[in-house]
Amino acid sequence: MTAPSSSAPGTAAPGGITWGDAGRERAFADWLARVAPGHGLQPATVRLASADASFRRYFRVDAADATTRIVMDAPPDKENSAPFVQVAKLMADAGVRAPQVLEWDRDQGFLLLDDLGRQTMLELIDPARPEAARPMYDAAVDALVHWQLASRPGVLPAYDEALLRRELALFPDWYVARHRGIAVEGPLAQTLASSFDLIVQNNLASPGVYVHRDFMPRNLMVNPVDGSLGVLDFQDAVHGPITYDIASLMRDAFLSWDEEFVIDVTVRYWQKARKAGLPVDEDFGAFYRAVEWMGLQRHLKVAGIFARLTLRDGKPRYLEDAPRFIGYIRATAGRYRELAPLLRAVDQLEGIQAASGYAFGRV
Repeated sequence: MTAPSSSAPGTAAPGGITWGDAGRERAFADWLARVAPGHGLQPATVRLASADASFRRYFRVDAADATTRIVMDAPPDKENSAPFVQVAKLMADAGVRAPQVLEWDRDQGFLLLDDLGRQTMLELIDPARPEAARPMYDAAVDALVHWQLASRPGVLPAYDEALLRRELALFPDWYVARHRGIAVEGPLAQTLASSFDLIVQNNLASPGVYVHRDFMPRNLMVNPVDGSLGVLDFQDAVHGPITYDIASLMRDAFLSWDEEFVIDVTVRYWQKARKAGLPVDEDFGAFYRAVEWMGLQRHLKVAGIFARLTLRDGKPRYLEDAPRFIGYIRATAGRYRELAPLLRAVDQLEGIQAASGYAFGRV
């Protein structure tokens, strides 16, 4: 869930790149040397650009024409690069700026990409000045509409009931049981199960389009020349609810806005989507409700993912943002009467109010 960012130049070994496997290090050096002449690359300048929440890493390398390229290191035993290559082309065909795949060693998991820049939208946002961020959000909405207009069923995996439920299961499995140490049984298990049924039912009612699944400012790169946006981290794209990506954009993993700004940008998206002929509800109130329910799905999922990243993958910084998602969950659950049991359960999990009706046991 991380976009490539700038890092100090350096040579291959001192450039912030470490290798746990000497054989893979040699394979990378050989591959880079092989593709370098055709792209004017300078292998001695390769350095770490960023790491990912997955097992992917990104390097930056200079070219002879004073530009740079990005190299993706995606070990094939841990990461399947085929979806990235597929969706990159789909985005380009949709008129959305995405990394162009210049080289791909499918067997070894090395990709050479063009470089969309060094500044993410998140890095340029001042949370205290929403109006200053509006042009970037307008550009993000435009990119999203273009992406959704290109949608065709049967091209990307379906964001179906099975996937929705697998995602929701991350919350009880990782956040509640493993992070909080609370057994998911009895009344708690019943509350989560019934709440998840409602969430899935509501979300499956939304029309299907292409869904990025992590469309947020940290994955949007800003072109310093014209302010246009490039899109990253799209390899998990699916065909599913049209409400998902706008919910992801406005209920960010790393940034929170007042509801007034959230509604304002969501209205702008809704208006542009309607004008473009996308299948959004004709009533904004109904559409916004659907966005909130879709966002609730995402918040529960991400809370579980962040716990898993900490407990399984040794990346504790992600769990630091879990309170933001608990806040999102509580805000949405508190708005709809049928979600009141979920709100009570989450409040008790978080120790926000006195327990009533539950007796959670520690694992």
